[in-house]
Amino acid sequence: MPVKVFGIRHHGPGSARSLLSALEAMRPDAVLVEGPPDAEDELPLLARPEMQPPVALLVYPPDAPQHAAYYPFAEFSPEWQALRYALGHGVMARFMDLPRSLDLEGEDEESEVREDPIGLLAEAAGYEDRELWWEQQVEQRRDPADLFDAILEAMAALREYYDPPPREARREAYMRRVIRKILREGHENIAVVCGAWHAPALLPEEHAVKSDDALLKGLKKRKTSATWIPWTAGRLSYRSGYGAGIASPGYYEHLWSSSNGSITIRWLSNVARLLRAEDLDASPANIVEAARVADTLAAIRDLPAPGLDELREAVLATLCGGEEERLALIRGKLEIGEKLGEVPTETPTVPLQHDLQRLQKRLRLRPSAEERHLDLDLREENGRARSELLHRLRLLGVEWGEPRAVSGKSGTFHELWMLRWRPELSVTLIEANVWGNTVESASSSRVRHLGEDADLPRLTSLLDAAILARLPESAVGHLLGRVREGAASADAQRLMDALPPLARVARYGDVRGTEAASVLPVVDALFERALVALPGACSSLDDDVAREMAGSIGGVEDCVNLLDRAGMRERWRAVLRPLSENEGVHALVRGWCCRLLLEAKVLGEDELQRLA
Repeated sequence: MPVKVFGIRHHGPGSARSLLSALEAMRPDAVLVEGPPDAEDELPLLARPEMQPPVALLVYPPDAPQHAAYYPFAEFSPEWQALRYALGHGVMARFMDLPRSLDLEGEDEESEVREDPIGLLAEAAGYEDRELWWEQQVEQRRDPADLFDAILEAMAALREYYDPPPREARREAYMRRVIRKILREGHENIAVVCGAWHAPALLPEEHAVKSDDALLKGLKKRKTSATWIPWTAGRLSYRSGYGAGIASPGYYEHLWSSSNGSITIRWLSNVARLLRAEDLDASPANIVEAARVADTLAAIRDLPAPGLDELREAVLATLCGGEEERLALIRGKLEIGEKLGEVPTETPTVPLQHDLQRLQKRLRLRPSAEERHLDLDLREENGRARSELLHRLRLLGVEWGEPRAVSGKSGTFHELWMLRWRPELSVTLIEANVWGNTVESASSSRVRHLGEDADLPRLTSLLDAAILARLPESAVGHLLGRVREGAASADAQRLMDALPPLARVARYGDVRGTEAASVLPVVDALFERALVALPGACSSLDDDVAREMAGSIGGVEDCVNLLDRAGMRERWRAVLRPLSENEGVHALVRGWCCRLLLEAKVLGEDELQRLA
């Protein structure tokens, strides 16, 4: 037959090993893979040595990047190995799934099969655990002879009375159309690689061309773009494209890279190495004992070799001493892992992403999927530049870094950050490119946009963020103008809530080289308005509003103490004192004013007893 269909399990190392062996024996002249044809122009990059999985194809409509679809690959993914085989042997490689450009209209349509085919086969074989059945029958199989014929036969039996839902039917019709096209081009030895469930449906001679054309008629085409992005081991379970719900991608990578005789010992050695790195005991004797326990469990369960469950139980009993916390550490660091892949520098990117990569290289801030703590000294040029980049990205919604609180004196010139790159941030960057082609211009444009409809407290928070990001004067000046405009019509509570961010700017801005003095006139104007409006705003409050008002008063108290400006504290106390004595003011607000005055030693114990 000119077409050979290989039904595989997405991200299955056993499937990948068997498929690679079958391809070597078959020597196809064309390899078709279930995947997005929108990304075919990016396929040659897959063969570059700089391309290090896990990676993902990202396919998205440029006018709506939020509708992006990910197609992740690990080194042990059968699709990855099939494409690498084709590119390495000079064989034509194509994607054959329904293009995203045609599929966007039905992106939310149910596409799952009605039954779990693996579960049905496992049940028929007397297994309660579907994963265990597949692992033993396919993933742990070392002899691929007749494996794919058996998968095809089993799936055909399951699909005999199955009527696929519309989207799945269109996908399979399109894949058959691609196979027919490759046959017409003169290829005579075609390897078709697809998810096992689809395998029986991709034999084109068993389906009428007219019926397939009818299924595909009327689909609307939409422009799409595609690129490669780094992926993480922990995100291989993402349910999009090739997301197949892998529970332990780190262990799967171990299976792929290990020879048959070394799987158990090498895995247990890795576990011991991890525990020792965490200053936990793990001796060679523990490894030997764990291997013995794992082999014994496999024998008791009539398994040909220990699987992950047996290894996990053996590790818990020996290397972990029964402590579940150690087992959780092993699961996070080894069974799952947070390896971040790499893509070649010439991979297509939007201008904003290219600018970020340039800045990351210049500032020596390499993205990583692992949590990294960064202590920045803002008195140093490099520390300020790193801080500005991270703050600008947060204004764009790219939360690569999360600021952490700094206590003590160093808080005036130090910042602590926790950095962790997540694959979805690549989509956020694509979405943010609409604001500008550089991180600086994009964050400036977006902060101006966010300020258009913001209320006064939000405006001052944006101003605080803009100064932390050291945005150009045009953006900062625009926000200052909006703050002045908003102050004219704001009520007392909004005026007070707007003060804390401005106070932080005025107090700490100079360490960044910003002109914090330009904010002080705005602080003074808002403070004056708040003093005048506060007494009238504290009458006739219900409990919820009184609670909010007390919080706003506390915020102004913090600002007054932070700025420590001449006359400011005295004028503030002069407003609080009458409020503490006014019985028409809600008791919660009065009590809060009394507390602040008492802490400031303006109110004595005797007076407090009188007011109570």
